[in-house]
Amino acid sequence: MFPKLPLDEWVESVVDALESGLSPVFGFVSMCIEGVVNGIADLFHWIPVLVFIVLAAALAYYLGKWKFALFTAVGLLLIDNLGYWDHTVDTLALVLTAALISIVVGVPLGVWCAQSDKARGALTPLLDFMQTMPAFVYLIPAVTFFGLGVVPGVIASVIFAVPPTIRLTNLGIRQVPEDLVEAADAFGSTRNQKLFKLQIPLAMPSIMTGINQTIMLSLSMVVIASMIGAQGIGADVYGAVTQIKTGQGFEAGLAIVVLAIVLDRMTQNIVKKKRRGSNV
Repeated sequence: MFPKLPLDEWVESVVDALESGLSPVFGFVSMCIEGVVNGIADLFHWIPVLVFIVLAAALAYYLGKWKFALFTAVGLLLIDNLGYWDHTVDTLALVLTAALISIVVGVPLGVWCAQSDKARGALTPLLDFMQTMPAFVYLIPAVTFFGLGVVPGVIASVIFAVPPTIRLTNLGIRQVPEDLVEAADAFGSTRNQKLFKLQIPLAMPSIMTGINQTIMLSLSMVVIASMIGAQGIGADVYGAVTQIKTGQGFEAGLAIVVLAIVLDRMTQNIVKKKRRGSNV
């Protein structure tokens, strides 16, 4: 029998080295993320509940149909009636922050993969690793680097949720018809002109699908992130599990389901609008 590889010790040494060497960087990143989450949450808390619901329903009507607007209004009113409005808003702030970071990181990486086979070959195994590693494992280094609270929850959510944005951005750009790319080259388009005026607009439905998946995966991390002190409705679900309160768990879970359906349908309807626009 071969002796056991000290893989755990190697990982621990790498983490310790990063923690000691990049501590100021982690502090700055933590401050920025916490500021964004708190800023979004404060804005949503500042808006009166009924005004927020009316605006959300109006957006749902613009993106979809009146049935979706009705569901949005009734679902959000139900969340408020059950007493989970403040926690739901905190969860929404966490999810939007994680999704925003995932988009800022994922779309450029997806574009890079689309333009370089070497980059795609290097990133694909990493993306596979990020998607298959249990989400709980991400909490350990996140807590080590950023402590307890909302920041490690956002970081873990980004690591878990960013792969779909990268993959579908890459896929969308690679699926742009080759004859259109050749026509752009024939008219003397630069690389940036070809990317921003042709490839990204035509790939936008695929990119938006990736963003939709990223938002859903970020929302799925809410309960897990609550285990390390992240704010939001996930803490209510986690508290109900630890105290075996079935009714409270059902109510909090229902609030998450309503929020997930609203966000999912909104992003899906944006994708449909983009597809209709690209086909015109």
